[in-house]
Amino acid sequence: MVATDPLWLPVISLDDGELRNMDSALVMADGTALGSRPGIRPGDPGLAVSLAGTTVNVTAGTATLHRSGKGVYRAQMAATSPGTLSAAHATFTRIDLVYLRVWDNTVDSGGFSKADTVYLAGTPSGSPVAPTPTATFIYIPLATITVPSTGGGGTGAATVSTVVRQVTVAPGGILPVSSATDIAITGKYTGQARYNTVRGTIEYWTGAAWAAPGDWTTYTPTWAGLTAMGSSVSTGRWSRVGNTVDVTAQLVWGTGSTIGTGAITVSLPFTAVGSSPRWVGTGYYSDGVNPFKPLAGIISAGGVVMSLFATRQSDIGYQSPGSLGYSWVSGSSMNLQIRYEAA
Repeated sequence: MVATDPLWLPVISLDDGELRNMDSALVMADGTALGSRPGIRPGDPGLAVSLAGTTVNVTAGTATLHRSGKGVYRAQMAATSPGTLSAAHATFTRIDLVYLRVWDNTVDSGGFSKADTVYLAGTPSGSPVAPTPTATFIYIPLATITVPSTGGGGTGAATVSTVVRQVTVAPGGILPVSSATDIAITGKYTGQARYNTVRGTIEYWTGAAWAAPGDWTTYTPTWAGLTAMGSSVSTGRWSRVGNTVDVTAQLVWGTGSTIGTGAITVSLPFTAVGSSPRWVGTGYYSDGVNPFKPLAGIISAGGVVMSLFATRQSDIGYQSPGSLGYSWVSGSSMNLQIRYEAA
């Protein structure tokens, strides 16, 4: 067994690497051992980038940075002016980068132990991209500055964008995501929560995908009670919020399928709660020629299927569509929707 130095015990001396690694416990994980997601706190207006003429300004603020194998670097900055905006190109647009950097001599051999902000001019191009810092190992981007061509030097109508600015939260915190890059990142654990600002909703990682309460999921209902399914096509979708489930199901006629006269049932994505309620859904039957005919779907307590019934004004009670003489020909379909309580 290899012993280590835990935090806040008496008569223990901790080096900088141990402290940074232990700080990893305070920051959102990045999916690697001792890894952390760097960034600025959500809602923190610090480290904001602006232009005053050609002067690049960064407000005071704080952030966390990370280097693999080195742990978390916590940095705080007073207001700074990291540089003067380079003149615009006569023909091409340029994208510049402003970032927060940490110097660690044990990593970069730069001879410094400090944090600073940096302005880095990009390369003018017909398809410009922000530059990547070289010989810089610990940094986070704060903003990009787009400098359009002017045909005569100067800075043109330069604009600041914070799209590259990354935020981070404590473990278990709800991370707001807005960039395409962040939205595409997979979750780190089942149940992880985030706020998707594009969709405007909380999402949770299911272990395979990000999903919001109420999102619709496809499933293939199993239809029973037809004389023959033939090549009929069954489709369905369900949405669940808590124990409330909404379901839609459709069956479209296919070659070799016949409706028959017996009871018809449709499988459910979740078993209904096993208490006294009974749920009734609505739907319609169409044979592609005649007017739509009403259908009703009924789920009994504890049910795993929805029973399908048809009615007519002169009918007494519910009956199977086939027993009422509904034709089952090319273009026929049965469509149902229902809301019920899942067990």
